[in-house]
Amino acid sequence: MTDPILFTLLGVALTVAALLLLRRYAGFSAQAPGDYAGAEPQFDLRRHLNGPIACEGVIYGPTGRVASRFTGAFEATWEGNRGTMRERFLYDSGTVQDREWQLSIGNDGRIQASAPDVIGTGQGDQSGPSVRLLYRLRLPEGAGGHVVDVTDWMYLTPGGAIVNRSEFRKFGIKVAELVATMHPANAERTAA
Repeated sequence: MTDPILFTLLGVALTVAALLLLRRYAGFSAQAPGDYAGAEPQFDLRRHLNGPIACEGVIYGPTGRVASRFTGAFEATWEGNRGTMRERFLYDSGTVQDREWQLSIGNDGRIQASAPDVIGTGQGDQSGPSVRLLYRLRLPEGAGGHVVDVTDWMYLTPGGAIVNRSEFRKFGIKVAELVATMHPANAERTAA
């Protein structure tokens, strides 16, 4: 006779193992900068995130529903491999959020990034048409003030727009996702 509790525990263990394998080898977390090496167009932060930039996007909460929509106005300037990007976000709630990034790019394409609400220094890579940036972010008090681990991926499209997809995790659990587009602020756009 078999023990039903043993089968239940075995089933739970196999499910957890399958989910961990899936997270490691498939989907958003499984990407690596080398996956995009050699692909075109080449993403260069100094060129593609330079000058006035318009941004618009959505933030999904932990259930996958849209939690917030936003627009952003950025201004990025570079002196050689060092840059400053000032961001101003306007959320559909009426809240305004400002952030100022200090960026530096090594000759190998590695990126270092800091901002007042970033804990420590973010680390990133440019590879082909992509940029990955990893950092710890302290959320505003209105959003709980939690510190989350952020993985940003930005992809340069053939038309020159940048698609940004970010995951926010707390204790390894996804708590939010952001999807946004960025383009030069003076580029012509059509409204819906």
